[in-house]
Amino acid sequence: MKKILLIVIDGLGDEPISQLKNQTPLEAAKTPNLDFLAKNGICGLVLPFQFPEKPASDISHLALFGYDPKKYYLGRGPYEATGIGLKLLKGDVALRVNFATVNENLKVIDRRAGRIEKTQNLIKTLSQIKINGIKFLIKKSYGHRAVLVLRGKNISWAVTDGDPQKVGERAKKIFPKNKAAKFTAKILNEFLEKAHQILKNHPFNKERERVGLFPANYLLFRGAGEIREIPKFNEKYGLRACCIAGGALYKGIGKILGMDLIKVKGANGLPNTNLKGKIQAAKRALKNYDFVFLHIKAADSLAEDGNFLGKKDFIEKLDKNLELILKLKDVLIVVTGDHSTCSILKRHCKIPIPILISGTERDKIEKFSEKECKKGKFGKIKQIDLMKKILKYAK
Repeated sequence: MKKILLIVIDGLGDEPISQLKNQTPLEAAKTPNLDFLAKNGICGLVLPFQFPEKPASDISHLALFGYDPKKYYLGRGPYEATGIGLKLLKGDVALRVNFATVNENLKVIDRRAGRIEKTQNLIKTLSQIKINGIKFLIKKSYGHRAVLVLRGKNISWAVTDGDPQKVGERAKKIFPKNKAAKFTAKILNEFLEKAHQILKNHPFNKERERVGLFPANYLLFRGAGEIREIPKFNEKYGLRACCIAGGALYKGIGKILGMDLIKVKGANGLPNTNLKGKIQAAKRALKNYDFVFLHIKAADSLAEDGNFLGKKDFIEKLDKNLELILKLKDVLIVVTGDHSTCSILKRHCKIPIPILISGTERDKIEKFSEKECKKGKFGKIKQIDLMKKILKYAK
């Protein structure tokens, strides 16, 4: 059986953009190495798993690995918490946090506070908040992201999100989804109010405002969940697996599925991530692992910012580094995305995701792109069924 290298380019697919001569960023990019892999394999499209309504990174990755999100999804918080090294205890509730900018009416001006990165002092101040005997553990993830863990008695993960996920809308109040979560919703709303007062008056934010930067004056919560045991990747497939990623979410998913985490200096999930180091690490890992999951984040973030030129340039930058793996023997190389991210809409979208599987039979595709992959021999496949197909080709 061949070893498997799965490269997930987050937010890979896109819509045609008039400024790119009605091409997508992937179609407009010069990608000789991705094209080489496509020519030496088969191509097609992956239909993203949509639960409950639009593709999400955590749900999409579970589906990619063959885990039905309707059965195994934990909520975004536990994956993020695990990914940054927080050890969750039974009964803990974890939430994903965005530092954001709101106006005096709590309308969201920027969901990421200008993609702020230096949040350590803000987090240190917020860590002092305690309400009704509940501990609030807040820890930096990367960039504008953080994780909040509630620890104490009578708490529940069954609460709504506070993040409206749209600029111009008011930050949402947290509501319980059942009677058991009333107390949790109450203390989360109290925490939000106290945190907002602290943040808007913090000297660090006052200085950001003075120099014309977005102040990180609010916290947007979403993805409450709690940890529980789910079948490990090795138990499910009989493959020894590892994960190489910069973003906490992807590390967390890998770790919860029982994959070994391989650290790479400078791998940060941002456009300046250490691409060469990550690909070198993946190449080395294939000596000891049957399955290597390599996650590449920044194409998604750039598209969410509407930066389609940046997305195109990042894909080209990644492509140059892929030269390191072109001559691998007895390895099935799979390149796809978790979902598409539309640069004009600045959000995840339902467009099918291009995929290439190199190191198996061949079709006649010359260019790795959304348009060309429609013609590929692989055809269309549901995301939840992809892992079975990959294993079939590996054999």
